[in-house]
Amino acid sequence: MELAPSAASRPRTRVSPLRLAVVLVSVAAVVAVGYRAVHGVVVAAATPGPSTFSAYVDVTAWPTYAFETPAGPAQSDVTLAFVVADPDAACTPSWGGYYTLDGAASELDLDRRIAQLRSTGGQVRVSFGGQANDELASVCTDELSLRAAYAAVVERYDLTTIDLDLEGAALEDVDGVARRAQAVAAVQRDVVDADGALDVWLTLPVDGTGLTAVGQQAVAAMLAAGVDVTGVNGMTMDFGVVTTVADPLYPVVEKATVALHTQVVSLFADAGQRLDDVESWSKIGITSMIGQSDIATEQFTIADAVQVNQFARDHGVGLVSMWSLNRDSTCSSPLPSVTTVVQSTCSGIDQGGSSFAEVLSADLPAALPRATSTPTSTGSTSPSASPSTVAPTAAVDDPATSPYPIWDPLGTYPSGTKIVWHRQVYQARYWTSGVAPDTAVTNASDSPWTLLGPVLPGDTPSPLPTLPADSYPQWDATQAYVAGTRVQLGLVPYEAKWWTQGQEPGTSVAGGSPWVLVIPSD
Repeated sequence: MELAPSAASRPRTRVSPLRLAVVLVSVAAVVAVGYRAVHGVVVAAATPGPSTFSAYVDVTAWPTYAFETPAGPAQSDVTLAFVVADPDAACTPSWGGYYTLDGAASELDLDRRIAQLRSTGGQVRVSFGGQANDELASVCTDELSLRAAYAAVVERYDLTTIDLDLEGAALEDVDGVARRAQAVAAVQRDVVDADGALDVWLTLPVDGTGLTAVGQQAVAAMLAAGVDVTGVNGMTMDFGVVTTVADPLYPVVEKATVALHTQVVSLFADAGQRLDDVESWSKIGITSMIGQSDIATEQFTIADAVQVNQFARDHGVGLVSMWSLNRDSTCSSPLPSVTTVVQSTCSGIDQGGSSFAEVLSADLPAALPRATSTPTSTGSTSPSASPSTVAPTAAVDDPATSPYPIWDPLGTYPSGTKIVWHRQVYQARYWTSGVAPDTAVTNASDSPWTLLGPVLPGDTPSPLPTLPADSYPQWDATQAYVAGTRVQLGLVPYEAKWWTQGQEPGTSVAGGSPWVLVIPSD
């Protein structure tokens, strides 16, 4: 390699004043022309539109993901998945084929948890379809019943956005694609006619060339049916590539997204809807499978998430999402922190303390305001008061309208027990006694209780816990009982809190009942 000469050894050059003037004039002209050219480009460039981050939550996965108490704005707009056809009733919507809508309300407290999230300023979308089970339109062939099934979900959860996650058989079924389009168009019209709004996102598989042929047909069918399609969300995952630090996944994701964008512009134009640059990118979604994908050699890392976030902000992509909030953590014992086997409760990679949701949503223009993780019993976002400081106007619990037993300071509550306190429903995270559910804590993990949400209008008492007959002696009005004595009233078990005689268990009395329910451990 040849070294540059030092300053002392360089020959001196005399510069002519005339020559210098010509050079300066020329440079000025070039700068002026360049400025006008660059300025013209900058002025003409479209400003990227707002983006929304809404991560998926697998509603039926175990353990249950507590979407109702979001850690922050990244977790405050969720897409709950998946509503599919009931295996025993093709035109009945169900959650994952396991719960009817009523069943999810009673067994998962889903309605209550949605109300709780909204009370913190969060938002909820619902996704129909998914990879497993049957999407409603694939098996419900009666058009009116299909329309009613979609409408039932929209109305029950008061939705303003739905997602149709179509893959596999749901995309290949030509008749189902047509039925779905007509039904969704009708539901959307009904909502608009009632002075509401219903955004419709289509979530579809993509590869390096964008949508598959059947994916494009699904979009075209929706547009032809008159659906006001909010956007097309590409499932940027499972490309079948080998990723490394030197060869990451994000360039593949970006290539697929650019191809999707080109297709969306064309599909909307074919339907008579011309989109400018801002409009077209606002109709694009990017959903990544965080961490280890279904392909053993393919991983989406935190570094990939940084790049996808930047791409979304640069282009004004309408939606950024991920599968799923349930998985947004490094795996812990007994699982290894890194694994090539997909897990439902962790990402399968070492996230280094970072959150995919927070990275993917960073600085998106439509990010939600921060919500705290310790909402009060009234659903606000300020820290809750301890029992000793509850205001006299605190909500009064009524056994007749409480879906679960009212918390008792002398009661014992095994893990998983649900109770009511100040018109809020809580669930015990582990065995606890004497700790009021709304006791102020610095971190939510410091409390033995998890807030599920408010007591809802129409709630009625759930069945009381029971034990086999003769587990304890039957209560006798003539007998005196000391603290700690257990009895049964029918099959319902009770324990005496203090000396009592003649006071029937389960009956409200001034000053508090001398009996507390015995909650059996599972």
